[in-house]
Amino acid sequence: MQRRQLIQAAASATALGALAPFSAIAQAVDQVKIFYGFPAGSAGDSVARRVAEKLAGTPYSKISGFVENKPGAGGRIAIETLKNSPADGSVLALAPVSALAVYPYIYPNLTYKPEDVTQVSIGAIMFHGLAVGPAVPAEVKTLKDFLAWAKANPTQANYGTPGAGSMPHLLGALLGLRAGVELKQVPYRGTVPSITDLVGGQIAAAMNPSGDYLQHMKTGKVRVLATSGRKRSPYLPDVPTFTELGYPDVTSEEWFGFYAPAKTPAATIATANAAITAALKDKTVIDALAIVGLVARGSTPQEMAADQKAEYERWGPLVKQIGFTAES
Repeated sequence: MQRRQLIQAAASATALGALAPFSAIAQAVDQVKIFYGFPAGSAGDSVARRVAEKLAGTPYSKISGFVENKPGAGGRIAIETLKNSPADGSVLALAPVSALAVYPYIYPNLTYKPEDVTQVSIGAIMFHGLAVGPAVPAEVKTLKDFLAWAKANPTQANYGTPGAGSMPHLLGALLGLRAGVELKQVPYRGTVPSITDLVGGQIAAAMNPSGDYLQHMKTGKVRVLATSGRKRSPYLPDVPTFTELGYPDVTSEEWFGFYAPAKTPAATIATANAAITAALKDKTVIDALAIVGLVARGSTPQEMAADQKAEYERWGPLVKQIGFTAES
């Protein structure tokens, strides 16, 4: 009897020893830091903050996460910082897919590689939009009108973007290429300053996530002429898509996604994914993102990786046609 008890005790100890590393990996972190590579107040910033608030008390995090903005370089700074962060689940980054799927074509000396980070979950889908402000005559009401005005006024034909090499920049460049109109990009450190200058009349137009225009459209100072989705934005149902207007490859339903450092254990990724996707199903989060024109949408890490790969393969030839690199 005593021998049998010793054997059972030894077997139990072995089983517990085998499980211990996995339970340690999945143990909740005290607090999650989320890097976001653009200024506070932008649409993507809302994704990071709304999700961070909902992480408290989950198997992933003991308390709410906090967001650290690292604006500049088209969001690259956040990815660069994440790359060198602890791979223990305590640090994530929210980034547009272009930072991983498009930037490798644009920046020959990019300081990170896509494999330096790993996918956790998509956070939200955005539709980019071309808008004009008070620097453009009021009679310019359609995309066709704007392109005609830009061709007739080449010195004023500019558009602000969240940064050189960003998806809005590439969409604007592709539009100009397809329309045969030279549109000069004016890069900013995020969407907020570009829209401030658009509303103030310092620039003629801007290409940004369309949700960032919503509050300014109410005042009549901003007119959105076209959006980049495959279908019309649910928040701007009266605004046609570029596809409808004859520019089918000026299309992007870009997403913001949550990433972790590359060596983060799979169990930790799974725990983080469960907490993030649950947050994105919360009605308060869905409603808050709708206000800034974003569609809350979670995913598995595998779905996110597959979509990133598809975007990488699609944009390679287009970037080559546009002819933009960081050295150009």
